[in-house]
Amino acid sequence: MSIAFKTTPRRILVRGVNWLGDAVMTTPALMRLREKFPDAHIALLTPEKLRDLWPGHSAVNETILFAPHENVFVVGKKLRAGKFDLALVLPNSPRSAIETRLAGIPHRIGCARPWRNFFLTQTVAPRPDAVPQCRMRKRPVSEIKRLVAADVNRRTIHENRAFTSAASDAHQIHEYLHLVAALGANPEPIAPQLFVTPEEVAAAKKKFRLEKIAGPIFGLNPGAEYGSAKRWPVERFIAAAREIQNWTNSTWLVFGGQADAAVARRIESAIPSPPSAIWNLAGKTSLRELMALLKLCRVLLTNDSGPMHVAAALGTPVVVPFGSTSPELTGPGLPGDPRHRLLKSDAPCSPCFLRECPIDFRCMNGITVESVVEAVLSVG
Repeated sequence: MSIAFKTTPRRILVRGVNWLGDAVMTTPALMRLREKFPDAHIALLTPEKLRDLWPGHSAVNETILFAPHENVFVVGKKLRAGKFDLALVLPNSPRSAIETRLAGIPHRIGCARPWRNFFLTQTVAPRPDAVPQCRMRKRPVSEIKRLVAADVNRRTIHENRAFTSAASDAHQIHEYLHLVAALGANPEPIAPQLFVTPEEVAAAKKKFRLEKIAGPIFGLNPGAEYGSAKRWPVERFIAAAREIQNWTNSTWLVFGGQADAAVARRIESAIPSPPSAIWNLAGKTSLRELMALLKLCRVLLTNDSGPMHVAAALGTPVVVPFGSTSPELTGPGLPGDPRHRLLKSDAPCSPCFLRECPIDFRCMNGITVESVVEAVLSVG
């Protein structure tokens, strides 16, 4: 049942989420919100680090930024100046609801959760077909060992499988669509979308001296901010990149943040190649430049990460080894998109949702270089 308003909301605040990949997964809901309220002024409250994600996005008229050190009172005061008549709170945290209450926004909508319902004027019940929280919890080490022990009759290293994720109501994009549906928006899923201009792509090519590259450009993103359990072994990235380069005469762009610089240098030095065949860009791009360069790539080989979601939303195919996380819940793009290749082993403890593997990393070790090479060549 959708929420009825006496007058159509004219100034809508959307309290955005805090992480890059999650932010990309909110874009279908934002586009459905724009579809429902085409003439409304929609402002997005977003962390400063995500500022560059939103220029040119048709769903957002304005971004309001907040810094890590700004408390709820500072943010609430900042929002009060916007004179919003409706707030849609996408995160499930108490803080995000408190911010909109302190802003004095008369209608405040968000998912029902403990410790925050008081600060909302309307709570939205969970979806009847939502994935239970117990399926997304971190597995205790004792449970992981029990699952592995029950698997003793199978090979220690399991065969991996590559697949295109099936369309499913389990994916996180449905949680955000469920919220906007409470405002009368269409809940049918659409693909996450981000936008960069041809001028931005050309400027990035010029800045990083990529203009004279004649062959295909592939991207490689070996990092993952959440933890080592999401990272396919770097030796396998190197082996796959070498093999793909032999087949395609490609140029590799290696992406990542400052924390990935050492790994990126290792990859760069381990791939003997002619000049201009590998470019280490880890820690050297802004988010906007990263978007432009991902748009330039024929395919991105990546761990489950923010750049994975960004590339898919820009229309770039991605190949992703999955281990500790679930592609059914947070995979790239629209579930079922045939452009992407997602790889998993049949490790019985996957997904565990842990930052670090407490045993032998069988979920990622079970994904072979050969299968990744085949997947990249099939889409690239």
